[in-house]
Amino acid sequence: MTPVTQSNIARHELIGAHINVLRSQTLGNVKIEGDVVDETRNMIYISNDQKIRAVPKNGTLFCFTFPSGLSVEIDGKKIVGRPAERTKKRRRQ
Repeated sequence: MTPVTQSNIARHELIGAHINVLRSQTLGNVKIEGDVVDETRNMIYISNDQKIRAVPKNGTLFCFTFPSGLSVEIDGKKIVGRPAERTKKRRRQ
């Protein structure tokens, strides 16, 4: 499998990555931090020590940190879609 980069993050599995919400249309979602525990077409579920929070992908800027230590910022609208289908898609640059 190819390593995760800014340009190919949409084709990788996001569950298990550490995530920070940098910017969001919903002010209550800003600065949420934790691990991605689930993902649906439009939502990412983030777990911290206290609870699991659902954050919409569209309208949100995320910073993912992968176990390899790589940190990648991405606009959520680029990762909207079912995870199984999104990882198979080819994206134009």
